[in-house]
Amino acid sequence: MVYCVCNKAALLISLLSISIVRFGLASVVSTGDFNTDFHITWSPSHVNTSADGHSRTLMLDQESGSSFASNNMFLFGEIDMRIKLIPGYSAGTVLAYYVRYSSLFPVVSFCVYDELLTSDRPNRDEIDFEFLGNVTGQPYILQTNIYADGSDNREERIYLWFDPTKDFHTYSIFWNLYQIVLMVDWVPVRVYRNQADEGVAFPRWQPMTLKASLWNGDSWATRGGEDKVDWSKGPFVATLGDYKIDACVWKGNPRFCRAGSNSNWWNKPRLRSLTGRQRRLLKWVRKYHLIYDYCQDPKRFHGQLPTECSLRKY
Repeated sequence: MVYCVCNKAALLISLLSISIVRFGLASVVSTGDFNTDFHITWSPSHVNTSADGHSRTLMLDQESGSSFASNNMFLFGEIDMRIKLIPGYSAGTVLAYYVRYSSLFPVVSFCVYDELLTSDRPNRDEIDFEFLGNVTGQPYILQTNIYADGSDNREERIYLWFDPTKDFHTYSIFWNLYQIVLMVDWVPVRVYRNQADEGVAFPRWQPMTLKASLWNGDSWATRGGEDKVDWSKGPFVATLGDYKIDACVWKGNPRFCRAGSNSNWWNKPRLRSLTGRQRRLLKWVRKYHLIYDYCQDPKRFHGQLPTECSLRKY
C-alpha cells in the first residue's frame, strides 16, 4: 500500500486547509525548550535533546525504551507537537501521543508505554494518539482512544494520507468542556463530544500531564502481533520538536479552567463544535482513511454498542 491521495481528496485538503483557523489564540504556557518544560522519566541514555532545546529524540533498542513528561499539569486547551516517526522497518514499535490522568501521577502524554511508569487508577482519564509501526513500505496506522472515568474500549484507526517518516507533521489535541478534537496538521481526524447528560463519561474534572515515550509493543501493535520488532534494524528513533502548549495550567481547582474569561479562550462559544469546513474534512478522513471504528464493531460488544455510538458524533 502506498501513501497517496486521489486528486479530488487532495484538492479538498488544499482548499479547506487554507481557511482552517487553529483553535489556539493566546495564553501559551510552553517555552519551546524541552529542558525547561519537561523532565526525563525513563532511560536518560535513550533521550537526546538538541543544543537549543527545541527538539528531542526518543530511542528504543533491546536494552530499553524511553520517555519524558511535562513539569505542569493541564485542564483544557490545545497541545501541538511536531513529530517525525521511525523510518524504514518499524514493526512492533509504538509511539503514542496522549493526555492522561492517574490519581498519583496525572499525565497528558505523547507516550508509547506509560504503564511502565505510572500507576493506573479506576477513575483514569486519557486521550491517546498511538502510532503503530509497520514493515518497510507499509503505512503507519494511527490509533486513537479515549478513556473517561476509567472506561476505555473506544479505539479508532486510520491510515495517514502521507508518509510520516519523511518529514515532521503536527499532531494536536484540543480539549474543552464540550468536545475533544484530535487533529493531524490541523485536519480533524476524530471528535469526542461531551454527552455526559446522556450518561456518557467525559474527561472534564481531572488535570493531565504531557508525556512522550517509545516502547516495544510487538505483542499487538503490528498485524495483531504477527510482525515482531527486528532488533537488527534498530536502534529505532523518533524525533519530536516545535511543540506548543496553549492550555490552562492546573492550580488545584478545576473552576479556574472551566470559567469563561478572555484567558480561557478554549471556552468561547464558537469552539463548542467543529466549523463547517472542519466537519467536511473529518468526513473526508472517515470516508477515505478510516479502517476501524469501535462503534462499527457490535460483535466486540456482544451486540450492545456503547451509548455514544447512537448519539451525535460532531
